[in-house]
Amino acid sequence: METYIMLSQLAPGTLNSPKTLETLEKEVMERIRSTCPQVEWVHNFAVLGPYDYLDVFRAPDTQTAFKVATLVRTFGHAHTEVWGGHGMGIF
Repeated sequence: METYIMLSQLAPGTLNSPKTLETLEKEVMERIRSTCPQVEWVHNFAVLGPYDYLDVFRAPDTQTAFKVATLVRTFGHAHTEVWGGHGMGIF
């Protein structure tokens, strides 16, 4: 398994309330688990600044990491950046 870091920025107007955020998170994670069951989530942090979340996860390959980012982008209404892959031995 390779380790990846993903930064996500929610699209403006995606959330109307904290409850909406909680519902969106659950729906996105359920979709990732069903589509990419081999992915292991390591950490999820809400952050301040230009991004809303920093996620650390493990995936068997870059193609699977790309699927995770695509699911977050489309289903979660977010812009994502993914870093990592082979040789990233920080975790």
